Amino acid sequence: MQLFLTLVFFLLSHALGAFIPKAELLQIDNHLMRRQVSTTSTSSVTTTTKKPDSQCTNGPLTRQCWGNGFSIATNYDSTWPNTGKVVQYHLEVTNTTMALDGVPRRVYAINGQYPGPTIRASWGDTLQITVKNSLTTNGTSMHWHGLRQWHSNHMDGTNGITECPLAPGQSRTYTFLCTQFGTTWYHSHYSDQYSDGVVGTLIIDGPATSNYDIDLGTFPINDWYYRPAFELAPLIKTGGFPRGPPPGDNILINGTNVKVDGTTGSYSRTTLTKGKKYRLRLINTSTNDNFKVGLDSHTFTVITADFVPIVPYTTQWLFLGIGQRYDVIISANQPVGSYWFHVVPQAGCSSNQNPNALAIFSYASDNSTTPSNATRSNAPAGADCSDPNKNLVPYVKLDVPDNYTIPQQSYLDVGFAIVQNQAQQTLFQWNLNFTAIQVPWGKPTLQYVLDNNSSYTPNMNLISLPNANAWSYWVIQAVSTVAPPLPHPIHLHGHDFYVLGADAGIFNNSQTLNYKNPPRRDVAMLPASGYLVLAFITDNPGAWLMHCHIAWHVGLGLGAQFLEEPDLIRTTLGIGQDWKQECAQWNSYSATAIYAEEDSGL
Repeated sequence: MQLFLTLVFFLLSHALGAFIPKAELLQIDNHLMRRQVSTTSTSSVTTTTKKPDSQCTNGPLTRQCWGNGFSIATNYDSTWPNTGKVVQYHLEVTNTTMALDGVPRRVYAINGQYPGPTIRASWGDTLQITVKNSLTTNGTSMHWHGLRQWHSNHMDGTNGITECPLAPGQSRTYTFLCTQFGTTWYHSHYSDQYSDGVVGTLIIDGPATSNYDIDLGTFPINDWYYRPAFELAPLIKTGGFPRGPPPGDNILINGTNVKVDGTTGSYSRTTLTKGKKYRLRLINTSTNDNFKVGLDSHTFTVITADFVPIVPYTTQWLFLGIGQRYDVIISANQPVGSYWFHVVPQAGCSSNQNPNALAIFSYASDNSTTPSNATRSNAPAGADCSDPNKNLVPYVKLDVPDNYTIPQQSYLDVGFAIVQNQAQQTLFQWNLNFTAIQVPWGKPTLQYVLDNNSSYTPNMNLISLPNANAWSYWVIQAVSTVAPPLPHPIHLHGHDFYVLGADAGIFNNSQTLNYKNPPRRDVAMLPASGYLVLAFITDNPGAWLMHCHIAWHVGLGLGAQFLEEPDLIRTTLGIGQDWKQECAQWNSYSATAIYAEEDSGL
């Protein structure tokens, strides 16, 4: 029936309705409400007047199709294919030296490259990824950013929470089902290690809300420091940079760039064919910087926010917070030539010595292949650090119950503090509810659960969510501190959350929130001196980290963890002996390790 409806959709150029049964509302204690999803339909989106083939398979003119009854109208939160196909990858983390913009520095590379290999699978495939730690004096882990890890919390790769770090010389195989589709990245969650190179990109192929001819693949963008993060982070923590973290030395686009003074390095180059439409998968994999991006003379048609397909909209400039992904379509409809792609760090949420990083997009028949110097400075300077929430309309419509007042215990205050440790050493902290998170590498939260031990230490910043299939509402509030107000990209593991509101000022339950098909994503910006209101459903047993994705900030403590349905963790996750062996290996190694845990561990 769904395949038939999909065919009707394309023949009539109307969107499929996303029908989800409506459940009864029941208010309960604390911050939870029984799950309800609404019966609504998607808005009409026409992407082509041509008919699909008889099987409605995914192709240049039928990107909304997928096959076997699945399409862009499928709500992947509740329904997904299972192809039975296992896609395998092997990743090895090594210590090497690279000169990505011509300046050599130490890099923790994956398979000898930066960024690491692009992992690719299809919706419904099972990924089986073996990670080997070939570093000599550091542990590591591998987190698959934004993946829900449906009933596979122990594969989330968050050391100190869902596993112990992987000791030098050891390997671990992560196995999980791809219940979502779209674009993301993977990275170490071991302190600030991803800033030094343990990062790569990941594509799960599936349907899309608009048509295109060619998929250009992932396009990661990140700030770059010549001094390693493992040297900078302790100095930031102890006030070695009293005015805040040092500015990044450059911005890398697809793993390369020209040095700021123009003396070394090379631009990232992309070739287009006139008349074609291209899908470009933008990812911000930065340590500290948030950007606006744009391509001279071209517009972006935005089709996803993180993993969530949205009703397409067009824009010339797109804000890209750390950890966020946008899939965009570029039409090669301009005169044959070469055009600058601009990456502009935004004042107030970035600090970089490169004010306008560049890459080059050239049409295939262009002879010069270098844009005009006159257009190098086309990008305007800016200080816009806000998500385009009004434009992020999910294609599959899901509403949030609105007859609920968010209680005070659901407020999480974000603040900055200067404290002293037992040695009377001054330390800088970013904290959540006045506590800086620090996770125990050798005894992760899941070990507590397996041991039926609820004696969690206060600095684990653990919030218990024991009830299944309940709505959970949270207000994240930036409070006045001694530090300048800063925006924070807030990332939640294990869920796409609903963004009910985000604005400046203090939230007091009188503000208007959006409960009707609000944006859904896994990273959203908390405005400086403002609030972010989000909701999610407790339908995925596990210990799920929520944190600021500025690496310096989470390293200084800005995070909490939700322990969701702990009783089901022991019975549904199937944690095996290999997981326990990883902890045994880590604890044996760490007893004589050269370097101890000096930050949050995340």
